[in-house]
Amino acid sequence: MDRLHAWLDANRAHGGREGLLLRVLKLSEEVGEVAQAVIGATGQNPRKGVSHTWDDVRSELCDVMITAMVALRTLAPDAREVFAAHLASVADRSLGAAPTPPTPPTPPTP
Repeated sequence: MDRLHAWLDANRAHGGREGLLLRVLKLSEEVGEVAQAVIGATGQNPRKGVSHTWDDVRSELCDVMITAMVALRTLAPDAREVFAAHLASVADRSLGAAPTPPTPPTPPTP
C-alpha cells in the first residue's frame, strides 16, 4: 500500500486539499464499476446482455478495497494499524469480544 501511495503522490495532478478530496472521490468511481460489473454479470441491461462475469465483480471489489486503503493511507501514515484497530472494533461490536482462553486451574497445594 505504501508503494502505491507513494507512486500516486509522485504522479498526482492536484495536491493539497483538492488532491485529498479527489483521492477519496476515486472510491465512488470504483464502487460504480462494481455496480456496472454486477449489472453486466446478471444481464440487467437488455442492450448489453451479459457483459461481465462474477470474476469481474470480484476484481472490481478488490479495486474498491485498494482504493479505500490508499485513501486511508493518505489520511493516516499508520493506515495498517488504523484499519486493524477499526476491524477489531467492528468485529467486537458485531460478534462480541473475542473469548479469552480459560485460565488453567491452580493445582492444590499439599
